[in-house]
Amino acid sequence: MSDTPRTDTPPGETARRISRFDNSYITAMSHFYRGELGRIMSWRARLDITTNWAITTSTTIFTVAFSFEHVPHIIFFFNVAIVWIMLWIEARRYRFYDAFRARVRMIEAHFLVPIVAQNTQLLQGEWQKLVCEDLLLPSFKISRFEAFGRRLKRNYTFIFLVILVAWITKIFLHAGKPITDFASFYAALQVGSSIPSWLVATILVATFTSVIAITAYISSRSNGEISEFGTHRSLWRI
Repeated sequence: MSDTPRTDTPPGETARRISRFDNSYITAMSHFYRGELGRIMSWRARLDITTNWAITTSTTIFTVAFSFEHVPHIIFFFNVAIVWIMLWIEARRYRFYDAFRARVRMIEAHFLVPIVAQNTQLLQGEWQKLVCEDLLLPSFKISRFEAFGRRLKRNYTFIFLVILVAWITKIFLHAGKPITDFASFYAALQVGSSIPSWLVATILVATFTSVIAITAYISSRSNGEISEFGTHRSLWRI
């Protein structure tokens, strides 16, 4: 009676398992994954920098606007313009971040998961071909508008709302005449004799209507990076 354990694994399956989990291949892919992870982290840090610029600029303008009564409320128009510019720059950076993040997620889903699960069948598919093509010809995975909307939804909506509250507060605090109704509020929008009330009102309404519309559209059409409740979430409780 032989002590050698029996196995029902076909020889072809054994050879494929060895080739799929070859040590040199795993080592190379591990270094590749580490490098790609470092790349997306550097781009992620760039996103934080532009957000910090927008917050710092807004804080400075708030300080100036509320410290000096003679400063007109139209200063918040420049605040809005600067924040739009920061958002545009951040959206461009987010497209690069998302392109490399997609590559990392491809490796995690199709390489790391089969290794953790010890299931070579999960290695099937054309993911290796797709990664190679993306290395040869990198491409963006989302449009400019979607990147713009995602960053607006994540961070900049709150910045714009704070600017709106500060703008209206400035109008009420430093109005030339007491504001008692909508007509007096509309008249207080005028800045000197060169900027009429209708122009300021148009800027206010157009800006914040755009913010709300884009945020609502992206929320209904675009998925985030991480789901709110993952599969078997209860298993992660400590």
